[in-house]
Amino acid sequence: MPNKTKPPEVAQEKVFWDLVKRDALTVSNKEPELRDVMKSMVLKHATLAEGLAYFLGQRLGLLDQNASMIRKMCLKAFAADAMIILHAIKDMRASYERDPACRSWLQPFLFFKGVAALQTYRVAHWHWKHGHHTFALYMQSLCSQVFQVDIHPAARLGAGILLDHAHSVVIGETSVVGNDVSMLHSVTLGGNGKDRGDRHPKIGNGVLISAGAKILGNIKIGDNARVAASSVVLKDVPAHATVAGVPAKLIHGPSPDHPAQEMDHTIKV
Repeated sequence: MPNKTKPPEVAQEKVFWDLVKRDALTVSNKEPELRDVMKSMVLKHATLAEGLAYFLGQRLGLLDQNASMIRKMCLKAFAADAMIILHAIKDMRASYERDPACRSWLQPFLFFKGVAALQTYRVAHWHWKHGHHTFALYMQSLCSQVFQVDIHPAARLGAGILLDHAHSVVIGETSVVGNDVSMLHSVTLGGNGKDRGDRHPKIGNGVLISAGAKILGNIKIGDNARVAASSVVLKDVPAHATVAGVPAKLIHGPSPDHPAQEMDHTIKV
């Protein structure tokens, strides 16, 4: 029987995982003290899904010795929805391409807590959608404690997201975040008041949200917009616009065409 062509998602996962393993082998040779770490965290795993499940289990399970259970629940989600791993690859590629501190494919997988928090969310989100609400909230709680990132499992996040530094990022229950978004530490996508229902921001594709920005309420940030550092946004922001201030106001000046990719935080008026 002839060999069948592998589905594109399988091929993509293999190519990416080979790059991570290549970098892990390089570290093993240059820094032999880390050889056992590279083996246990990367090299012994046949696929990215296996490696990611092991990594999340080890990081999150240390708090209450539930690493094995967490690994199994991660693998269950990965096996059921191949898009989770494809989105994880896009998240790690976002770090590699947009973060000047990232110098290898191994780094975002093993060291960047923004990436780890996003993958924890993706597992929790799958379980939330399938009625496993308590486990999903358990993962959210562990993520908040371990990575200092709080993403509600009911939120809807796209792919290719960069959480640069990630510390103290909060994304509320009814938030929606598009593809190829970049946000820095201490960003809040929060509610405005205590009403239930759809109460959190809707972030378009390609948006750049700078450090410390607070976007509050059921408002829309248009595609390729920018939110300046420490701004408080309470109203809709048009596509390709820049806002800054408390409360945030439109800045009438040139804005980058692709702010999330360019990571240009300067404001020119």
